[in-house]
Amino acid sequence: MQEYLDTYGYLAILVLTFLEGETVVILAGIAAYQGYMDIYLVGVSGFAGSFLGDQFYFTIGRRYGVSLLNRWPQMSQKIEWAFKLVRRYETLYILSFRFVYGIRNISPFVIAISGVSRLKFLVLNACAAALWAASFSAGGYFFGHAMEKFLGEHQSTALMVLAGLLALVGLFALIRGQIRARRLRRAAEAEAAAPSE
Repeated sequence: MQEYLDTYGYLAILVLTFLEGETVVILAGIAAYQGYMDIYLVGVSGFAGSFLGDQFYFTIGRRYGVSLLNRWPQMSQKIEWAFKLVRRYETLYILSFRFVYGIRNISPFVIAISGVSRLKFLVLNACAAALWAASFSAGGYFFGHAMEKFLGEHQSTALMVLAGLLALVGLFALIRGQIRARRLRRAAEAEAAAPSE
């Protein structure tokens, strides 16, 4: 296991946090407490993935966001609440969106369309990603300490059960997201086909 984590663990953190990933950072923090990983490298990997992912989504939003919303107008109605929050609390929204489950991937897209400057987003995104990575990796580390204190020798078994449960939750969220994306695509196709009939 140690060899696997040394070879792929930090890369896995980077890739998974690029997509979403607070769960993997917490689990890596627990693994760091147990001595399998380096807590500082866990934090750096989490920061890099989170920061780069949000910069990527921001760039996509800046380049293609308006045309995508014009193509699927029902999508803009579903995310109008995010536009309102960005307009009203721009800096606070940029600093906090990654801490709210379920809105991370859409937020940089919305922020880009809202006209926030690239430099402002870059700086605030870096600050928020650093705080996010530090808090979740430290949270996992201290959770590992609490597990050892309360579970003693059963800590490894409990960690495996927890990892399995979190993997199931992640799989459920992924499937749910795919179903939702498919429904949006079908609705957009139906709306696009309606005027030609």
